[in-house]
Amino acid sequence: MRKVLIDTNIYSFAMKGDAGVVSTLRKIDLIAISSITIGELLSGFKGASREEKNRDELNTFLDSPRVVIHPIDEETAEFYASILTNLKSAGTPIPTNDIWIASVAFQYGYKLFSNDSHFRFIPGIVRLIG
Repeated sequence: MRKVLIDTNIYSFAMKGDAGVVSTLRKIDLIAISSITIGELLSGFKGASREEKNRDELNTFLDSPRVVIHPIDEETAEFYASILTNLKSAGTPIPTNDIWIASVAFQYGYKLFSNDSHFRFIPGIVRLIG
């Protein structure tokens, strides 16, 4: 079974109809999304002219039987602490939310589907690039 954790940009590209991203997602058996990604999406929707439509589309996506939502828990926090410490030691900081997203990928053994190049600074992360 192919399973991936999607980053915020992958959801956005898919909703815009990016052919490559949509094609890749159609081949995935299980699409995971973190509560951090959902928070980023909702904050982007907030106050926009299409907020209600965007929320409806997100809810439809989240209701798919192929989609699983992962909250942040104590185990995720352990991964977060390790990743952050390693990034600081290496002098390669990345956005905090992306460290949380990578933590979920490690915690559940997912490939991370993202177009953000800064994930390359996280040793051991397995990325699928859109």
